[in-house]
Amino acid sequence: MSTSTETHGVNRLKKDAVGLVGVIFMAVATAAPITAMTGNVPIVVGFGNGLGVPAGYLFATAVLTIFSVGYTAMSKHITAAGAFYGYISHGLGQVVGMVSGLLATMAYVVFEASIIGFFAYSANDTFKSLAGVDIHWLWFAFLGLALNMILTYFDINLTAKVLGVFLITEIFMLGLVAIVTLLNGGGPDGLMAATLNPANAFRTTGLQAGAVGLGLFMCFWSWVGFESTAMYGEESREPKKIIPIATLVSVIGIGLFYTFVSWMTVAANGVKAPEIAAKEFAGIFFNPTEQLLGPWAVGLFKILILTGSFACAMAFHNCAARYLYALGRENLIPGTGRTLGATHPVHGSPHIAGFVQSAISVVLVLAFHFAGMDPYVHIYTLLAVLGTLAILIVQTLCSFSVIGYFHVKKKHPETANVWRTLIAPLAGGLAMAYVVLLLFQNQEAAAGEAAKSGFFTAIPWIVVGVAVLGVATALYLKARDPQKYEVIGRIVLEDTVERD
Repeated sequence: MSTSTETHGVNRLKKDAVGLVGVIFMAVATAAPITAMTGNVPIVVGFGNGLGVPAGYLFATAVLTIFSVGYTAMSKHITAAGAFYGYISHGLGQVVGMVSGLLATMAYVVFEASIIGFFAYSANDTFKSLAGVDIHWLWFAFLGLALNMILTYFDINLTAKVLGVFLITEIFMLGLVAIVTLLNGGGPDGLMAATLNPANAFRTTGLQAGAVGLGLFMCFWSWVGFESTAMYGEESREPKKIIPIATLVSVIGIGLFYTFVSWMTVAANGVKAPEIAAKEFAGIFFNPTEQLLGPWAVGLFKILILTGSFACAMAFHNCAARYLYALGRENLIPGTGRTLGATHPVHGSPHIAGFVQSAISVVLVLAFHFAGMDPYVHIYTLLAVLGTLAILIVQTLCSFSVIGYFHVKKKHPETANVWRTLIAPLAGGLAMAYVVLLLFQNQEAAAGEAAKSGFFTAIPWIVVGVAVLGVATALYLKARDPQKYEVIGRIVLEDTVERD
């Protein structure tokens, strides 16, 4: 007997639209290597773990790999556009599923606007430094949002190709500088291999004062988006095979790359790296690049930061649109099934959900602009902290949902085993809960100057408010419309419908 609601007549995303490489490209682009490295590593080096940043990334790689073990086990049996939403609903029930669905949707919705803020700031700075032209950042924000809306309107394969080009170029730039540093024997203090010692993830090195918690949190922040692999299950070929592989390749590949780049960045600057990062921020990347490759490479680096941040924003646009679509097609709010839950008749894209996502991003950007806030200090930072808090909570719930699905509800004993679906998810869930605690303890430091704003104070309350709305919605539907309540998080791909 099927445990999922019958879904005949539901608008489907385009089947078999993207393969393994395309899914990996979109997941890694969402994690945004060049944005994560240039935006987060200077904070970790200057104010967090200091010279221990490579060890921090190694620790995060281990934790997220353990998390992915249970996550991929679920992906073999549940294939849905709202990945966390569907997984948690099946594992922990519809109430928790509704909470996670709203939190994840909010996170991905605000992430696009957040990254557009960074993109607009970078574009303004790049045009001023390279062309001597000062164009207001708001125009770049509108341009980025418009391009996202247009490109994601079409077949997902187009998005995958665009993201693939941008991703290859940004990885090439980061990798080039890192490899040249390695071949050069490091910087003034050699290769500094001792910075890879795992113990350095839990202490500050090379700093008079630093926050280990802030450093570890920023390392984990660098991965946000890797889990988006599961969102493309309905549009991928052989999702039961592709999604688990894409997830593990993404998390491990990103982790090893981050560790190598951060190690070489520290080595290139030497023991003075924390001092340089605290004063010059991106100087820990640009200074060695200029010394090792020349001024032309710094200009190229800045351009690729620009294109990389745009690619990241486009990837988050896709994620947000698919979550809005996943909620809409369940028609929990009357009328949304024909709007948010609709797909384009030719391209198979969630085009209306995409338009709604673009409109929300425009409103957010304009609200911050009219409040006199900065695109980097406020839009990027504040919305990133809000979204990261929400998504880390959802990731924690997802780990525990694996245990609920395979061991409490006794689903698919052929997949369940002590390590893969019990110990690994439990360890991953507890580790993710620890990261959430780190965010609470260090959110003011992570937000920097933006912590002085009223919006920053409201962030925890926004998350609590969305969670309460999720609980209230689910309980209302359970009491007033049991049939709709049963649908929560249960619409999955027809040929992989979850069964007893």
